[in-house]
Amino acid sequence: MSDPRITSSIFTRGAVDLSALRTPAPADTSPATPSQGGPPTGLPGSPAGSAAVIDVTEANIQSEVLERSLSTPVVVFFGAAGYPESDQFAPVLERLAAEGAGAWLLARVDVQQQPRLAQMFQLQALPTTYAIVGGRPVDAFGGPLPESELRKWLQAVLKSAGVTVAEPEDPRLDAADDALMSGDLDAAEAEYRKILAESPADAAAEAGLAQVGLARRVSGADPQGALDAAAAAPDDVDAQLLAADIEVLSGLAEQAYQRLVGVVRRTAGEERDRARQHLISLFTIAGPDDPAVAAARRALASALF
Repeated sequence: MSDPRITSSIFTRGAVDLSALRTPAPADTSPATPSQGGPPTGLPGSPAGSAAVIDVTEANIQSEVLERSLSTPVVVFFGAAGYPESDQFAPVLERLAAEGAGAWLLARVDVQQQPRLAQMFQLQALPTTYAIVGGRPVDAFGGPLPESELRKWLQAVLKSAGVTVAEPEDPRLDAADDALMSGDLDAAEAEYRKILAESPADAAAEAGLAQVGLARRVSGADPQGALDAAAAAPDDVDAQLLAADIEVLSGLAEQAYQRLVGVVRRTAGEERDRARQHLISLFTIAGPDDPAVAAARRALASALF
C-alpha cells in the first residue's frame, strides 16, 4: 500500500467485493522484523478489550466481520498509529461503540500490519470507515467526521440494518439549553454557534439561537405596555415587531404571525424586509413542522407576491 496519508474521498455503496476475503491467503510464518525508522506500528486508540471493539486480521475477518454482520452491523475502521487524523478519530469510534451497548460492533484494522485487507477495501484515505451489513458493505467515508455527523451516519447504518435505537441526547444542546433557561444568553449563543459551526443545518441549534435573539429583544420590556403601544400605532414597525415577540412568548404565536404578515402587506422597502426577516426568525423558533408556521408561510407568500 502507498503512503496512507492521502486525500480523503467518498466511497460508493457496494463498491467492494468481499468474496475474496472468504478465502484468506495463508499466513506468513516468517519471523517478524521490527520496523527501522518507519512510522509507528499498531492501531491508534486503546487496546481491544470489550465486546464492542475487536481487532481484525485476514485470519478472523470472515468470522468477526462477514459472519457477525449477518446479525449485527459491523463498522470497520482502517487506521494506523502515527497518522494524526487516525489517532484522533479512533477513540471517538471506540467511545461510541461502547455507548452503543452491542447495537453495532467496531472492527479495527491496522493497515500497516494488514496491507492485503487495505487493498481489498480499495482504501484511498486514512482513516477510512466502512459499514458492513448482511455480509456486504453498505456505506463508507474517508477521513474523520465531526462527532455529530458520525452519530448521524451510525444512525443511518443501524436503520439500514433494521436496528431500532433511541436517538441519543446531544450533550452540546443540553449545555446550550441550560444556559438559555438560566438566562445566560451569551453562553447560550456561544454554545449554539459552536453546534452550527459543525452542523450548519442543525434545526435545534438554529431554533435555540433564534430564542436567544428573542430573549434579548424583549429584555426589560413591559409586555402590556408593548401591546398597547402597538395597538395605538399600527404603522410603527418597531412597535409591531416587539408586540409580536411578546405574543410569541405569551403562547400567541399565530397572532404574532398574523400581525407581522399585516405589517408586510402595509409596508414597502426596508421596513417590509425587516418585518419579513423578523417573521422568519419567529418561524425558526417553532420549527418547520408546526401547522401554524405552514399557514403563516402561505400568508406571507401571498403578502409578498
